Amino acid sequence: MQYPSTLIAIRDRVENALREQFSACQGPRHLMQAMSYSLFAGGKRIRPVLTVATSELYDHSLDPMPAACALEFIHTYSLIHDDLPAMDDDDLRRGKATSHKEFGEAMAILAGDALLTEAFGLIARGYATTSSSVGMKILEEIASAAGSKGMVGGQVLDLDGEGGTPDKQSVEKIHSMKTGALILASVRCGALLAEANMEDIQALTVYGESLGLAFQVADDILDIIGKKSQLGKTAGKDESQGKQTYPALMGLPQAKDYAKSLVNKAVESVDCFGHRAHVLVDLARFIQSSIEN
Repeated sequence: MQYPSTLIAIRDRVENALREQFSACQGPRHLMQAMSYSLFAGGKRIRPVLTVATSELYDHSLDPMPAACALEFIHTYSLIHDDLPAMDDDDLRRGKATSHKEFGEAMAILAGDALLTEAFGLIARGYATTSSSVGMKILEEIASAAGSKGMVGGQVLDLDGEGGTPDKQSVEKIHSMKTGALILASVRCGALLAEANMEDIQALTVYGESLGLAFQVADDILDIIGKKSQLGKTAGKDESQGKQTYPALMGLPQAKDYAKSLVNKAVESVDCFGHRAHVLVDLARFIQSSIEN
């Protein structure tokens, strides 16, 4: 599955911004090494790409990169902690040894803690000179998505649900919180930076919700049909750990159909932006292509 060139161009800009923002972080050498190891391990940078692409639907003067980079800092911290023995207990991430295998559990925890905390510093510094309340809105949006009613809460529900019998309501709640909340925030932050009108924000919220859920359904599917060399992580973990997933709930063919319907819903929701939303459409279609064979 080839990453579209439109997304590569934004991803490369994000990569440069991440290195610039990270260079402003300071701390003990071995902590900085652990933070850098996971932050620059690769990846498609989907969350910051979404923030930049959504922001650039509009003409405005605010730089989306502080918010975009903060979201990637938080996403990276979540991966470090998800891989810990006390959580999903994985040894491979993005084709490399996970942080706790490389640096030990204590340093992995601290690297994740530091990335999470530094993320909010990026936002505070990045929007300190704005005369509007945009910076505060971005802080609130991301904190809500990353915290107890978003990503962290979703991880708790994911752990609690291991070995249980999946039902649609519980699976959707886990997916929308654990993965969907930060993806939705990535889209909404782009709109907030542009001070978009309420009608646009509502359309982009539907896009973000649909895309976030589609992304996690596709991830569940790839855990079954993907290979370690393609995924960059251990395949088959969901089934072995008794995770509540859509394939477990409805079967693989139906899960694929559901993911495609979510992608179609996401694409339709941004029809109102016309060609300006082509990057958002490309990203949605990329997610769909990842599960087609």
